[in-house]
Amino acid sequence: MTQPDDGGGSQGAPSPTMSVDRTTAASSGPGATVGLVLPGGGARAAYQVGVLRAIADLLPDSGNPFPVIVGTSAGAVAATVLATEAARWPAGVGELEDVWAHFRVDQVFRTDTPVILRAGLRWTAALFSGGWLRPPLALLDNSPLRELLAARLRWPSLQTSVERGGLRALALCATGYDNGTSVAFFDGETGVADWGRVHRIGRRTALGLDHLMASMSIPFLFPPVAIDGEYYGDGAQRQVWPLSPAIHLGADRLLIIGVRAPASEPVRVTATPPRTPPTAGRLFGYMLDTLFMDQIFANLEHLARFNDVVRLAPQATPELHKIATLMIAPSEDLGEIALRHAEHLPRGLRALLRIMGARGTAGAELASYLMFDSAFTRELIALGRRDALAQRDRLLEFLLGDTLTDTLVIPAGAWGHPEHGATPR
Repeated sequence: MTQPDDGGGSQGAPSPTMSVDRTTAASSGPGATVGLVLPGGGARAAYQVGVLRAIADLLPDSGNPFPVIVGTSAGAVAATVLATEAARWPAGVGELEDVWAHFRVDQVFRTDTPVILRAGLRWTAALFSGGWLRPPLALLDNSPLRELLAARLRWPSLQTSVERGGLRALALCATGYDNGTSVAFFDGETGVADWGRVHRIGRRTALGLDHLMASMSIPFLFPPVAIDGEYYGDGAQRQVWPLSPAIHLGADRLLIIGVRAPASEPVRVTATPPRTPPTAGRLFGYMLDTLFMDQIFANLEHLARFNDVVRLAPQATPELHKIATLMIAPSEDLGEIALRHAEHLPRGLRALLRIMGARGTAGAELASYLMFDSAFTRELIALGRRDALAQRDRLLEFLLGDTLTDTLVIPAGAWGHPEHGATPR
């Protein structure tokens, strides 16, 4: 695949006339290499597992349908499992579903009340000490998750997947705190090269547990991870172009599994004064919502407008070729689902959410990201499977490449309309 310079370069500044990355060429249709993009979402990532379960059911005799897999934050867990188990893809989906369907919060972070409250008190003491006391690196201790992943993941199988032709590349996205760069750590076929753009790079490396933990290190909640002398945190923080890594790795079609439905109508601002100011818990929930999904929607919206330009002036963009995209997103509000399961949270976590003002509907967003509870995750898995099967024909057409035009769709069912064109890189 041709990879023209987008004006960003690895060192230089963006072109004043085209500051976006651009891939390849409006004159030809999309190729057959499918890339899977799994954004973050904490416990909401169980929805992604449900969609993957549906795909495995629809293609029971298929090998890995995703030669390129990119994961960020919680999405990086599923991405790693699928990539390391590419040679036995249906079984890999089954293992992924088994873990998510039986999750407990204490498998992800320590939930004993003294530990959680002690961290909160240390933050408070550091705030009022005037700098004499150092705050903790994070509010929550996610060492249980590290232990779980260390026991479950088979990292040597990643190379086996590549050598047997079941995988082109896996990328795990993180954010470097020293220079503020979005880094896609990747491993795969030898022909896949590093890339560099303004504040974002792709770096080939032997992927391991540290890269995965770094991708999931949500700021303030989980501690950063040191890799090669630099600290890294959640990959969504500086991921302005979340679709870019998959395209750089050679994908021609991008399946994105989101964890929040896009708005069906433009937001209308009213003059009605708010009854109460938002609590810290509600603000933090909005922050996570923005961190994990707003950039995806912005990238797709910009892509649609860029596609219009390419369609109207194909002769002006002869170096571009078309990339197809399909997004599957929840047909229900996952925050509302979380409210139905709030009583299943451990007592210490419920106490922390109360302190932050994240109770009831005010804390639904934040709770939905932290609710690693089997009752909640199973409901999300079931929802993801239903949403995917509701689009069975469109999904199979997309994955198998039958009579597919270059299509931008924002499902599930009620949102968006077909668009045609190329995609930014």
